[in-house]
Amino acid sequence: MAAEWSVLLLTCQRGGCVSAFQRELESRRLRGSLGPRPPALLLAVEDPWARLGSGGATLNALLVAAEHLSARAGCTVVTSDVLRDARILILHMGRDFSFDDCGRAFTCLPVEEPSTQAEALVCNLDSLLGTMTHRLCVGSPPGVWVCSTDMLLTVPAVPGINWDGFQGVRVIAVPGSQAYARNHGVYLTDEEGLVHNIVYKGTEAQIQQCAGPDGTVPLVCGVVFFSSDAAEQLLATHVVPPLDACTYMGLDSGAPPIQLSLFFDIVLCMAEGMTEEEFVKGGGDASVKSARSVLWTALHTFPLSMACIPNASYDYMTTSASDHIRSLTLLPGSASHLRFCKTAHSHVDQQPHLLEDGSSVTNCLLEGAVQLAAGSVVQHCHLQGPLEIGPGCLLSGLAADSSPALQGCPLHDIVLQGHHVRLRDLPCRVFTLTGRLDDWQSPADEATYLNMPWAEFFHRTGIREGDLWDAEMPRRSRCLLSARLFPVLHAHEALGLEDVLWLLAPVAGKRLARWRTAWRMSWQELLPCLDRVAELGARRDLFFLQGQHKVRQVLLGCRDSSLQPLTRSAVHEGYHEAVLGTLDEVASTADDAGIAARALACIADVLGCMARGEGGLRSGPAANREWASAFGRLESGDIAGGVRELAAERQKWMSSPALLVRAARHYEGAEQILIRQAVMSSCQFVTVGEVELPPLGHWVQVACPARLDLSGGWSDTPPITYEHGGAVVDVAVLVDGCRPIGAQVRRISEPELRLTSLGGTPQSEAVMELVCRELEHLQDYCQPHAPGALLKAAFICTQVVQFPSQKPLGAQLMENFGGGFEVQTWSKLPHGSGLGTSSILAGAVMAALYRAAGKTASTTSLIHAVLHLEQRLTTGGGWQDQVGGLVPGIKIGRSKAQLPLRVEVEKILVPDGFTQTLNDHLLLVYTGKTRLARNLLQDVVRNWYARLPSAVQNADALVSNAEECAQALRQGNLPLLGQCLERYWQQKKCMAPGCEPLAVRRMMAALQPHVYGQCLAGAGGGGFLYVLTKAPRQKEALHQILAKTEGLGNFSVHSIEVDMGGFPVDVVGCDLKDGAPSREDVAV
Repeated sequence: MAAEWSVLLLTCQRGGCVSAFQRELESRRLRGSLGPRPPALLLAVEDPWARLGSGGATLNALLVAAEHLSARAGCTVVTSDVLRDARILILHMGRDFSFDDCGRAFTCLPVEEPSTQAEALVCNLDSLLGTMTHRLCVGSPPGVWVCSTDMLLTVPAVPGINWDGFQGVRVIAVPGSQAYARNHGVYLTDEEGLVHNIVYKGTEAQIQQCAGPDGTVPLVCGVVFFSSDAAEQLLATHVVPPLDACTYMGLDSGAPPIQLSLFFDIVLCMAEGMTEEEFVKGGGDASVKSARSVLWTALHTFPLSMACIPNASYDYMTTSASDHIRSLTLLPGSASHLRFCKTAHSHVDQQPHLLEDGSSVTNCLLEGAVQLAAGSVVQHCHLQGPLEIGPGCLLSGLAADSSPALQGCPLHDIVLQGHHVRLRDLPCRVFTLTGRLDDWQSPADEATYLNMPWAEFFHRTGIREGDLWDAEMPRRSRCLLSARLFPVLHAHEALGLEDVLWLLAPVAGKRLARWRTAWRMSWQELLPCLDRVAELGARRDLFFLQGQHKVRQVLLGCRDSSLQPLTRSAVHEGYHEAVLGTLDEVASTADDAGIAARALACIADVLGCMARGEGGLRSGPAANREWASAFGRLESGDIAGGVRELAAERQKWMSSPALLVRAARHYEGAEQILIRQAVMSSCQFVTVGEVELPPLGHWVQVACPARLDLSGGWSDTPPITYEHGGAVVDVAVLVDGCRPIGAQVRRISEPELRLTSLGGTPQSEAVMELVCRELEHLQDYCQPHAPGALLKAAFICTQVVQFPSQKPLGAQLMENFGGGFEVQTWSKLPHGSGLGTSSILAGAVMAALYRAAGKTASTTSLIHAVLHLEQRLTTGGGWQDQVGGLVPGIKIGRSKAQLPLRVEVEKILVPDGFTQTLNDHLLLVYTGKTRLARNLLQDVVRNWYARLPSAVQNADALVSNAEECAQALRQGNLPLLGQCLERYWQQKKCMAPGCEPLAVRRMMAALQPHVYGQCLAGAGGGGFLYVLTKAPRQKEALHQILAKTEGLGNFSVHSIEVDMGGFPVDVVGCDLKDGAPSREDVAV
């Protein structure tokens, strides 16, 4: 479950670059991180005054939300009625933060979330959004949630807040120690959870009064919820002076500014222990007291309750560098939805062991030997080694050109940051350097700089107080915050990182003089000049630069990591050209065709993502002539040239979603060419012998069983089978007592090829007849739906016919065989049966054709020959079907994660009598549904190349389940075998969603009580269902059960038997229809 927001608002300080933060919110919507139903309104709202306070910012944001909701409702004035059913979340960015130019909200956390749709940096804002949306606010009624972003908040998955009968306002607290509470706020409540007071930095006695039985106190954590009624009353105050000054309307009306606290000026008035006089007098100046009086009148009658969340934690982001480094290097509590990692969204070029445990690297590119000690943090940096960063450091915002200055520099216990600054219209880079132990606001006489007393610093560097502070500045005001330490511009020279690093190891003379002549600013003066647009842009640039390195690393390293979230993010953020260029580079320079194929698949994903769900389905034709030249280069083995031509052609197809989708299809077509080349490496395992030619006119007949795949299917599919490795358990079966698939071939005197497809038996009438007399008649052999394509491909793959060739077809046939060939095929199984018909038929045709041409091939050779044929045919199948139908009995086929692709088959030895047990307990049910999803295979390959975590995990599970299934068969254990079948069906549905039609679901539900396990054969989507019944010989019983089940259509139940005999290759008489054939020999 998740809270569904009507409006999400992010407030920022005046002059804080609201447009940059609006873009950040929109980016999160685009990449899907705001949930499946993101808020209708996403608004970054600028405070109308520089020091408005959290209370004023809340009132202003509430007014903005109400105004937008009123406009969407068709109102011409703001009406509080729109708050009745609205769910509003207000997030306050708060004050500036010393350690991140974009504030605490956009402080990056060392977190990667591989399950997200689009890869992105995880900021504190994202963490809080996740906590509020998926945990804290789930189940709450309509109203307004307000949340500060100045803390790291951890909440358990089920916070346990009771909303029954809720009214008024509720504050959220987390348990904390009394020692921590001395510098923070705590709630004083009664036994019913009603708030009596808010104690801020209280005495030990006051804090003790707030403690619970376990000694912890409820800490104020910056989260409060206003019911719709309370929110309406709060909104109503925006027109009453002096509260009107809190809103942009007050600013536009000329009202004087006012500063209000959310908790002490708004929430506190509802505390039970507060009187009106005490509350109003607690205000500062007269305007705040007046505002408090208005707020008391509006809100004090609402009950103020507290929910303290067990096992939650709260960590305020202080201005202490030690605290900040600690928060980024310590693992969050077990209740957190985040998992910190040592390197997040970073590319470490070499020697990652140089990063010690307890260090943290986020959004960085580290090239060369960069050593990072425990207790140090590096963010948003591009560094080049050799570098040694000692403990206690925070480095941020440093570009590659900073590295030479860092080399050999003593880096420990320092904070070194690069900043984007805009001085009027002049953009520039400024570097700041402080010590980990320094305090920004302590008077210089009592404080440190670079972890040493100021006096010692002055002595070491030669810098004087007058260099940093004006003479008239009071001594108590002289602090690090106001010290003009940091060079910004120089009249004659460009400034760089060395202009602050010299302060660590000062050399008297030139550096000091250069520093003195530079225009310098204090951090206090720099803050208003920070260019947050440039800073966020630089972070994005670096993110996608390290992302390009990740692309190379994942593809060239053959890693099972998905690049889809990264490429999707690149499209959303406008970095797709950079990613496409990297993918082109990988595809054109990889030594491995498999790597190149995966890179082309990634390009197809980028193009598909750029279409943004428009332009049609991803699967479709890919034979446009404009791409033919590039395809030809790939077919010829010129991968680099082919990739270059693909990229050039791609540029012509980028202007509309429809063209982008069509281009993506052609990239998948190009990828299939490389897959074909990889799979055809299996040809080296095809050996063909010579035998005597059968007499002219004598038929060579082959009849084959069907196959049942009991587990592991899809793991045999290229490229999964040679990139991951595959294992499939198959059974050769007779259907209703016969071998349902067959072919026969004979030589004829005419120099032509007669291709005939019969009905269900050799005696059936022809349903397709074709005569090929010219080589051109074979050229559509690679178009699977062309008439006779499989038979044409069989002639070419067995090399009975050389194609292409300068020698005409007739001349080839007469010269080699003294005439042509006639081929007839048949199958009793319906189209899309799921029983491996086409691959087994291909094996039967090739076996008969080899024999009729005076050749012979072993079963192992035929298995690999069918792989070759199906790649030439461009159907792209795996090897399980021919293993299942050509190898007798029960077996497991395996392939290793390597090329050349080799299939090895192990016969599974079962206990005596268990084969008959299987015959008694296995049944086939024809579902009446023809499998229409022709693109299932394409979808599976696409998901595999994307390395979707679900696809990778499922491939692992398919192989392990196949081995367990083989073990169940060896044990003769029907219940365990049934469990394997059930798991296998779930794995098939995971691999190819949509393979379970509604009628099949109903059928399986009806049969479930009567079976150990059941599964659709093959890829699913229709065809045959096989069931392992609990009782033997249940054909009639199952038929009756299904006959009583509504919505099934034309089903039928069939008996099956394990075929232990293998497939015979028989040379028989001239005319099979005249009577029983006389068998001359059996080759297999």
